[in-house]
Amino acid sequence: MIVDCAIYREGRRSEGPPDFSDALDEARATGDAFVWIGLHEPTEAEFDKVSEEFGLHPLAVEDALKAHQRPKLEVYDDSLFMVLKPVVYEPDSDTVSSGEVMVFVGDSFVVTVRHGEGAPLGAVRHRLEAEPEVLRHGPTSVLYSIADASVDHYLEVADELQADLEELEAEVFSPDDGGSRHTASRIYGFKRQILEFRRATGPLALPVARLSGAGPFGPSVPFVDETAQPFFRDVNDHLTRVNESVEGLDRLVSDILSAHLAQMSVRQNDDMRKISAWAAMAAVPTMIAGIYGMNFDHMPELHWVWAYPAVIALMVVLEVALYRLFKRRGWL
Repeated sequence: MIVDCAIYREGRRSEGPPDFSDALDEARATGDAFVWIGLHEPTEAEFDKVSEEFGLHPLAVEDALKAHQRPKLEVYDDSLFMVLKPVVYEPDSDTVSSGEVMVFVGDSFVVTVRHGEGAPLGAVRHRLEAEPEVLRHGPTSVLYSIADASVDHYLEVADELQADLEELEAEVFSPDDGGSRHTASRIYGFKRQILEFRRATGPLALPVARLSGAGPFGPSVPFVDETAQPFFRDVNDHLTRVNESVEGLDRLVSDILSAHLAQMSVRQNDDMRKISAWAAMAAVPTMIAGIYGMNFDHMPELHWVWAYPAVIALMVVLEVALYRLFKRRGWL
């Protein structure tokens, strides 16, 4: 559905004609205005009207309707198409979920399509309307503000994940809970969250670098004001920090998983040593009792008066000696 539609002239919002085509004609006629239409999970019929009025490329329209796209930047004859994946951190479940924002930028118009609940478009529009000196730069200011808001939120999510990882690390190396059977599944689940986060941040590096003038396709991008390149470079710097943080989190999680598995192996070895020590201690009296349990007439000390107490004492002495030996070596 259409969430909002307005004409912005010299950075100020003004209500224009209700028809898309008339609003676009009015914005182009004055030369200092543009139309910004925001849609949330539009149906094919709803978006067909918008795409026909603004001449959007059918391949980009198909991507905007189906969603589930990687972050990317594509240039067509009449418009620029960019896909971003804002992320949301849910502290109750310690999970990361992502939405999608598609931005069409053309001559005197911006069309934004939002999928999911993680897109910051409402806050971006309100902030821009409160800053007309930024909004008067036209559609480029909208594209920059959406990218900047998304990347800034990436930094917040990265900090939240870092805090969760520190708690997980403390649990793994805790003497009480480090061997929990659920620890490995928690580590794996955390790695899945990092993967979801990386899917949003990693592919975005090339589009933002291209908007900042550092891409492999030339210093400028159609429909984007070249004076905005320094601002996109700032976004690119923040995104680089996020990607470095994600790489660090992924490596650290892998190291924590390896350390946890090593701890489990060491504890299993300790358990096996304890079992072996107790089995050795049980074998001594069993062996002696087995020997004296044989039904032979001619056996040493068989008819002694003190034979039974002597054998019991021998068992006790050997058990104490074995216990002290295993204790000293750390097996018990």
